[in-house]
Amino acid sequence: MSFLNNLIVSAVQLMPRSVVGIFSGRYIAGENIEDAIKVTRELNNQGIYSTIDVLGESVNNREEATICMNDALKVLEVISTFNLKANISIKPTQMGLAIGEQFAYEQVRTIIQKAKEYNNFVRIDMEDSPYTDATFCLLRKLKQDYDNVGVVVQAYLKRTYDDVVVLNKIGTNYRLCKGIYIESPSIAYKDREMIRNNYVKSLEIMLKNGNYVGIATHDEYLIKEAYRLIKDLNIPKDKFEFQMLLGVREDLRNKINNDGYKVRIYVPFGKEWYAYSIRRLKENPQVAMYVVKNLFSFGK
Repeated sequence: MSFLNNLIVSAVQLMPRSVVGIFSGRYIAGENIEDAIKVTRELNNQGIYSTIDVLGESVNNREEATICMNDALKVLEVISTFNLKANISIKPTQMGLAIGEQFAYEQVRTIIQKAKEYNNFVRIDMEDSPYTDATFCLLRKLKQDYDNVGVVVQAYLKRTYDDVVVLNKIGTNYRLCKGIYIESPSIAYKDREMIRNNYVKSLEIMLKNGNYVGIATHDEYLIKEAYRLIKDLNIPKDKFEFQMLLGVREDLRNKINNDGYKVRIYVPFGKEWYAYSIRRLKENPQVAMYVVKNLFSFGK
């Protein structure tokens, strides 16, 4: 299966941009905010929430980072105007973390302040390992003044459980995912079972400590384990949600929703869709298989 997934990724990279658009259209809303509104409304009509993200990262100049900040503010305004069941996700390097930590803090603080005025929430995405410590530092600084901010942790990193033990102490709101960036075996698990074990172990301590958790996975084994922990620990429904990518495992998404659990879908949009699509497929080839199955209505 891994060989087939990688073969699909290789084939996609050789295809014209317009054809790649067919693949990416399954899990990217479109280029414009109107596209994200449309997709979010469709999800909301099914009782499903969204987190909207303007595509882009690794910004290296202040002018572009400021534009990205204003784009995020616009998304918050749109969510409020159209009364959407949605929050936003932002990437630290998109807001200037590679330029300077203080500059990024000021940018993100502006977004979180505006979100608070709208009674909304901001999720700080986690990027590759050079930014892990700086992202956690950013979160801790913001948590001193705001409670409407959370972060992403990645179960494939060997450090994650220890990070969770520390972050639990400040009442962190989490999105727990496996992880997508390509990292060295010295810092990241490569074995699927080890990643799964770290995921479950981290999820358990999050839930036991009363933290809110976005359980972000398409792995049926992990979803079953999450169901088990929720039942065994008697976790209230207002302390967690399940999160998935747009267009991936919609059958599983619908099952979780029908089981009465809150589901939130990651809804990315923007003109950077092509670069995002290729990178996402390369970093997580299994997504390619999900996309192809959905595209041709297989495996339902």
